[in-house]
Amino acid sequence: MHAMATQAKPVLYGYFRSSCSWRVRIAFALKGIEYEQKPVNLIKDGGQQLTDQFKAINPMQQVPAVTIDGITLSQSLAIIQYIEETRPEPRLLPADPKQRGQVRIICDIIASGIQPLQNLYVLQKIGAEKVQWAQHFINRGFEALEPILKQTAGKYCVGDEISMADICLVPQVYNAERFKVDMSQFPTIRRLNQTLTEIDAFKVSHPSCQPDTPDDLQA
Repeated sequence: MHAMATQAKPVLYGYFRSSCSWRVRIAFALKGIEYEQKPVNLIKDGGQQLTDQFKAINPMQQVPAVTIDGITLSQSLAIIQYIEETRPEPRLLPADPKQRGQVRIICDIIASGIQPLQNLYVLQKIGAEKVQWAQHFINRGFEALEPILKQTAGKYCVGDEISMADICLVPQVYNAERFKVDMSQFPTIRRLNQTLTEIDAFKVSHPSCQPDTPDDLQA
């Protein structure tokens, strides 16, 4: 009898410093899923995400995209939810529907209300004012998140289990620090981030240690 073909590892098309790619790397790490990375350099050659080859993978011409179980998925939260539904342990959404609702609010504020307004594509269009622009929208989002997290947080964003909310929070704080946002105004966000960045899944997925991290940014 022939041995069963081993299932191909998932492939992540991402970029070391893309916060949305980092979300997916954290989810894979928390779930203990091995995967391959195919870096897409968003800066080089005018942006490798704009090539016809990559457009065939993700028509939005953004990272991340993931090939898994014979399909290709794009949009980080859709990817993470697919991973959650097909590989449920450890869970990334709480069992309690009310807590699950809180997780989704936090994810949506970051994924819809903050990150798209300060992503690379938008900042390239803004030009010289890009730091002030990014600061403004991150501040505005964090001013909403801080009181929400004050209510929902235990050890992590929602209670004492790591969830998709934590997966979204850490990369956004990294962006905030890159754009010199004053984090002292957001003590709850800062505390949660300090706790989370000590956890292995958040460390191994960090932008400073990816296959495509430039030498001068490696940790």
